[in-house]
Amino acid sequence: MENTEQTQEQLSALLQVRRDKLTELQNDGRDPFKITKFERTHTSAQLKENYTEEDRELKKRGSDEVQIIKAQVSQFDGQTVSIAGRIMSKRGMGKVGFVHVSDIDGQIQLFVKKDILGEDEYARFKKLDIGDIIGAEGEVFTTQTGEISVRAEKITLLSKSLLPLPEKFHGMTDTDLRYRQRYIDLIMNADVKKTFINRSKIIASIRSYLNGQNFLEVETPMLVANAGGAAARPFETHFNALDEDFKLRISLELYLKRLIVGGFDKVYEIGRVFRNEGLDTRHNPEFTLMELYQAYTDYHGMMDLTENLYRHVAKEVLGTTTIVYNGIEMDLGKPFERITMVDAVKKYAGVDFNEINTLEEARKAADEHHVEYEDRHKKGDILNLFFEEYAEEHLIQPTFVMDHPVEISPLTKKKPENPDYVERFEFFMNGWEMANAYSELNDPIDQRERFKAQEELLAQGDEEANTTDEDFMRALEIGMPPTGGIGFGIDRMCMLLTDSPAIRDVLLFPTMKPLDK
Repeated sequence: MENTEQTQEQLSALLQVRRDKLTELQNDGRDPFKITKFERTHTSAQLKENYTEEDRELKKRGSDEVQIIKAQVSQFDGQTVSIAGRIMSKRGMGKVGFVHVSDIDGQIQLFVKKDILGEDEYARFKKLDIGDIIGAEGEVFTTQTGEISVRAEKITLLSKSLLPLPEKFHGMTDTDLRYRQRYIDLIMNADVKKTFINRSKIIASIRSYLNGQNFLEVETPMLVANAGGAAARPFETHFNALDEDFKLRISLELYLKRLIVGGFDKVYEIGRVFRNEGLDTRHNPEFTLMELYQAYTDYHGMMDLTENLYRHVAKEVLGTTTIVYNGIEMDLGKPFERITMVDAVKKYAGVDFNEINTLEEARKAADEHHVEYEDRHKKGDILNLFFEEYAEEHLIQPTFVMDHPVEISPLTKKKPENPDYVERFEFFMNGWEMANAYSELNDPIDQRERFKAQEELLAQGDEEANTTDEDFMRALEIGMPPTGGIGFGIDRMCMLLTDSPAIRDVLLFPTMKPLDK
């Protein structure tokens, strides 16, 4: 207890010192918070990654790292530049000081000499704290150890940090705190920053690919009267102006299909959806979903698109189609495996649902294999339970699992040769569902029957069941062409491509339990 009180007193003293420094600056007419802009000419990477021809030649010849460092000379050597960023370290401080300044691209060293800066400015420089944001102007040069640096001729304090950063060598290791204070996490952990930069690149690459395939990006409502298109429990809210209850969308599907009816042949949306469910390593109540719909194709067309899209994104963002997640290598360059759900259950559980004809037989097989089911579950539901229990975990390499039972696919077109199953696939990698796709149901009579079955499930207590969307039914009755559709979990895709262990590691601000709880 005594040590804790001592630590708190020491922290309070440090905080007061920083505030006193700010007061002194303000009294001296140097209030950093009154500065509105700073003209930066280069980032750290721009200065450090542009080398002379000699260095490039060494790299081409495969010379070792020591040779490269010794020869490393920026093409900006001798040029005056201005940089800006946060002070991450300070050393020296006699007549010479060295500071590492961090920006979006990384860090660069600032060489500060009293003779160059001037006595008064050097004295002010010495009072700067780690965490302060500065701008600096000076000449680029290369140190004897090969580090490209900036020789400071002028330093401007742009923002005073009133709270100290975590201690350098231990950083920010409390996982819960990292998620709650992502801004500090990004400052202290370069790998975290890289993850979110890559996330942005992944989404940009998806857009680039789809736009190149003549898809039209659109936006659809988040507040809806009827939350359909997926099996999920929605969040509910109240719209005061209309005195009406609304729901937050759980899917993008039903509005995008309306646009296919309206004559847009290829549409997609990347946006947040909201599902009132639990939190774990792969689930967050709000997450990013990408759905696309293409007229005049089917679920086989969606498989081809998925293969090509994943390869394109991996190659563009990572430079390779071979990715490693948690030490396991996955190859996006080979053709993805395609297997029916019935064959997957037969392969991994040893149960052939082609030989199971009745609900009683399905229940018997479930009892024998310790697969739990509910009274409301039908034969198709039990097949899916077998798949989840026995097959999913084995689907490490890219795999399309096709032809789901009709009972679990209320928006999907039936297989003409076997109406107990539908033209649907789920895309799996690392044992995770990564995407879900259909040959979309465009028969309004069949669709109404499916909605009716869903409402019966809702009445039996299934909170994830859909209700009939009459406006969507009206659109189908106007007429929708044969259509392929797919939904991609963007967050899981980012997890795999950035080797991140949990969904919270790829969400800048994940949902967290309030601290007072």
